[in-house]
Amino acid sequence: MKINRKFLGIVSAVFLCGLFAFIPVEKKVVVIDAAHGGDDFGADLQGLQEKVIVEKIAKLVKAQNKNENLEIVLLREGDHFMELSERVSIINNLSPNLVISLHINSSPNINKNGVEAYISSNKTFYNQSKTNAEVLVDKVAGNYFSKSEVKEAPFYILKNSNCPALTLEVGYLSNVNDRNYITSEKGQSEIAAKILESLK
Repeated sequence: MKINRKFLGIVSAVFLCGLFAFIPVEKKVVVIDAAHGGDDFGADLQGLQEKVIVEKIAKLVKAQNKNENLEIVLLREGDHFMELSERVSIINNLSPNLVISLHINSSPNINKNGVEAYISSNKTFYNQSKTNAEVLVDKVAGNYFSKSEVKEAPFYILKNSNCPALTLEVGYLSNVNDRNYITSEKGQSEIAAKILESLK
């Protein structure tokens, strides 16, 4: 019996597509570290606290995530204090693709504003950390915030995490325009969405 080669090619292609459809795609794991907590308020102005704002944004990032290939892990869920060493221990046990330590800035200069990011000088993860930080700053700033260059800093979590890591400062509590945005439901939701968009 003569077998049609074109037909065989189609059958083979369908079979292979079906086979690859069942091969699991490795998830990208991103840890969101909501800074401070408990008695450690972080920036604190007019009854507004950094620890509360960053926790809300972190939870929104997780809630808004619809990407099955992206897993968002919240390092701090709830208002409790966590030692930096405890945070790093959890991070290194998870071995994530990226750590984002979320913070809110403050300054005696009320005109200072915008989004900033910091990375470690650790050469092992330097390039990955810097690339992720630059994308995040650009996305989160959008058309609302001013943005600065990614800087190096010897922060404990950045120095001791065995993976790409960055600190993201999302606006200044001391600046009225930044403050109004980062404390609003709309602003927090938009910031969370932009963080997710940068993780694609």
